Amino acid sequence: MKYHTQWFVSFAITAVILALPAWAQGGDETHVSSSSQLKFGPVPNSPACVTAAAEHGDPSKGPSTLLLKFTSGCAIPMHWHTPTEQLMMVSGSARMQTQDGTASTLERGGFVHIPPKHPHQFTCVTACTAFLVSDGVFDIHYIDKSGKEIPAEQALGATKPKPAAKKKAM
Repeated sequence: MKYHTQWFVSFAITAVILALPAWAQGGDETHVSSSSQLKFGPVPNSPACVTAAAEHGDPSKGPSTLLLKFTSGCAIPMHWHTPTEQLMMVSGSARMQTQDGTASTLERGGFVHIPPKHPHQFTCVTACTAFLVSDGVFDIHYIDKSGKEIPAEQALGATKPKPAAKKKAM
């Protein structure tokens, strides 16, 4: 199989995988959105460096497709989700690491499928944009190094920039 054909087959399979949660919603109407219609906002229980816009569905009620934007250096500490998560990079570069230490670099077109309750962390090396497809209500559960669930405030406290040290007056 030639490279071009392999790429097309890979793209087609990925498109079908990304569409599965939408098909599972039982929607029988075509849904089209344009970038000018998207309203980006904060992602609950996530760092302020990531914003999202719902392309399809409502992540607080069931399956959804989100467009995410991350600033450069944005880090989502070790966590897991109840539903399956599928993420496809649109732009930028990111690093994903699983709890066992396996790390992967994701760039434009990169794809990751994460089964329910599989701990991972995600850091955008450069500003990045990605589609996230969830097959259920989107949630995020942070964990510490031992794998114990911790509150978002505790997990995210480590991702906040430290205030600059004050200079002593002479």
